Amino acid sequence: MKNSTHTAAYRAFRKKLVTARKEAGLTQKEVSVALKQPQSYVSKCESGEKRVDIVELQKFAKLYKKEITFFLP
Repeated sequence: MKNSTHTAAYRAFRKKLVTARKEAGLTQKEVSVALKQPQSYVSKCESGEKRVDIVELQKFAKLYKKEITFFLP
């Protein structure tokens, strides 16, 4: 997916996803290991190439020690 196809709300969500990871002090590689996914999975989630569903968001939130509401507009 190209960024231009995303709504402003989804672009804001992606920024929060990156912010949460950085606030947790984690690299994309460290997240990928923790989630048992390739590093490209994390990159694609953050770039918007892959949309994040609620189950995946729960995993990111738990890893980043954030409430789900942190990611909402």
